[in-house]
Amino acid sequence: MQQIEIFDIPSPCKSICQVNNRGYCKGCYRSRDERFNWNALTNAQKKKVLSLCQQRYKRYLQKRQAAQSQGTLNKQQGFEF
Repeated sequence: MQQIEIFDIPSPCKSICQVNNRGYCKGCYRSRDERFNWNALTNAQKKKVLSLCQQRYKRYLQKRQAAQSQGTLNKQQGFEF
């Protein structure tokens, strides 16, 4: 049996609204399409987007940590996930 979703999934927006050169938001890690179409997505699609955002954030942290260990971290580097 499938559980019924009672509450909508809120937007992960953090009101930063800046993007990297690949189009991913620096606050919530969503793509342009994911941000613009959020309200049209089903709850299952929103959960998938949230999962993708978590994966992107983890990649960002890994690249940032690697750059810090090499001593090459600057303000723009490390956001290419």
